[in-house]
Amino acid sequence: MRNLTDLLADLRRRGPSALPEPTAPRLCPRCGAALDGAELWARLRICPLCRYHGRLGARDRIASLADPGSFRETHAELISVDPLAFRDRIPYRDRLLEAQQRTGLGEAVVTGTLRLGGRPAVVAVLDFEFLGGSMGSVVGEKIALAFELAVKQRLPIVTVVASGGARMQEGLLSLAQMAKTAAAAQRLHAARLPFVSVLTNPTTGGVFASFASLGDVQLAEPGALVGFAGPRVIEQTSRAQDGPAPASGEVGAASAPAARSHSAEFLLAHGMVDAVVDRERLREVLAALLGYLSPEYRLSRGRGGEHEPVAPRPRGSAWDTVQLARHPQRPTALDYIHRLLPDFVELHGDRLYGDDPAVVIGLGDLAGQPVAVIGQERDPADPARRGGRALPEGYRKAERMMRLAAKFRLPLITFVDTPGAEAGVEAEARGLASALALCLARMASLPVPTVATIIGEGGSGGAIALAVADRVLMLEHAIYSVISPEGASAILFRDAAQAAGLAPSLRLTAPDLRDLGIVDDVVPEPSGGAHVDPDAAARYLKDAILHQLITLQTMPLRRLVRARYRRYRGIGAYTSRRRAAVARHLAQVHDHLQRTVEGLRDRWPRGRHGEGLPEPVPDEQQSSA
Repeated sequence: MRNLTDLLADLRRRGPSALPEPTAPRLCPRCGAALDGAELWARLRICPLCRYHGRLGARDRIASLADPGSFRETHAELISVDPLAFRDRIPYRDRLLEAQQRTGLGEAVVTGTLRLGGRPAVVAVLDFEFLGGSMGSVVGEKIALAFELAVKQRLPIVTVVASGGARMQEGLLSLAQMAKTAAAAQRLHAARLPFVSVLTNPTTGGVFASFASLGDVQLAEPGALVGFAGPRVIEQTSRAQDGPAPASGEVGAASAPAARSHSAEFLLAHGMVDAVVDRERLREVLAALLGYLSPEYRLSRGRGGEHEPVAPRPRGSAWDTVQLARHPQRPTALDYIHRLLPDFVELHGDRLYGDDPAVVIGLGDLAGQPVAVIGQERDPADPARRGGRALPEGYRKAERMMRLAAKFRLPLITFVDTPGAEAGVEAEARGLASALALCLARMASLPVPTVATIIGEGGSGGAIALAVADRVLMLEHAIYSVISPEGASAILFRDAAQAAGLAPSLRLTAPDLRDLGIVDDVVPEPSGGAHVDPDAAARYLKDAILHQLITLQTMPLRRLVRARYRRYRGIGAYTSRRRAAVARHLAQVHDHLQRTVEGLRDRWPRGRHGEGLPEPVPDEQQSSA
């Protein structure tokens, strides 16, 4: 065997070209950390120090998601042609050939079937290394075929996007793929099958503005550039329209706002995506979502599982109940959600304007039953929650969850806790009244079992917008009213200090509302209030919700919706003009007879034993007779 000295001497004799080129160490673009040898970078392209997410190829992405050995590729034989004979610096045919040789892919998308967490699904993953993940005729065709396969086999679909948009080398044929893929996604929605869209870095242009934005749930990776027109396109087109470019030192500053507005985090804050999910957790989150959106179980009452109603306790004063309902330590919607649904997956945004933290929506598993959840969150420690006062986008976000529940036949549970909707100029400008009305109408007609729970303060239209349910439960020390006692006192007495005396007249306590037929069941609280023992309060509430869901799931859906309509159709106290006139006349006759009897009694001579006219019959006895 030759030693190292002889090997080096031989290489020197052969010349410098024989020596291997030194390779520079790979460094993280964000924090500068060395990535060579980092297991997390090698496996998922994530920096272990700052969590920077690098680009992950389509096949590596699929390997990170699929159960081992479960992926089966589809339509790998389809490749692009050059329909326009397009030429720029490099002919389009040469670009395609180079991309195929460099990436080992036939096109910019890989499609197929896999199992994810044991669940079968269809997958379509774009690869940015193949012509920027752009969508030409073949990419559009393969994605449409993937949606059609999902419909045919009744499977959910997951798409993972990394794309610069439509492929300009195919002209309008490429642009038309936006319509093709959107139409295919809509057929999947019509078949009531789940679609989860994952947006990675970058997601722009025609791909983002077509199928990638049509998921039932939209996830994005941290720091991903996501937007219709990329920051560089915005910068260049703005220059063309506004005149000469600014000095070079100003260009970066000018483009920074555009880059920030195209981040996954920016879109999350503005209600356009449901969650920003770290790549290392993506498989876990996708598996949970597919499980919740593809329910296979129904609740059933086990042996000995009959619900035992709790004996009513003596009623406290209405004003004391108001104070308990508003107690700062009283459990909030999220407190109950996390206790009832330990694996709760929160979703975000109304897909129109913003994400209101005062309303929480998501999916969870309640005793083996996937459920949809909406809650009004009033956490006093978080000013962004505004004490549970929701904006229009909060109610649109809730209505979006109602639509998901209807599509996937998920029972809906709502947690009501708000002094009322957030009023103001901005709320009016964004359509507060129409958002409330849409929630009322949607919830009234949902083809799924619905249970509303009043857990704290239920105030006005902001509360009932989430309480048009088959069953309405109310915690023992909650309140539910058309207006707050202070508001009613200010209107009627011009003095909010009269609120304590007026509270009983509003009939806002749980027992009062059960008597009026608004509430179906009063859920007990620990002695002293739910804040004394939140775990016990959650157990009582869970038992009551399960009892109602088990009962409701025995009813056919059409009958359920009809019964809900009849329920709300029959609420209210009223009479006709004729009946009112008869009642007034009878009252006048009764008063006349009463005065006549009393007058005769005063003049009637009493006998030896004091006998006179008999005492008038009390009103309640007359009415019962």
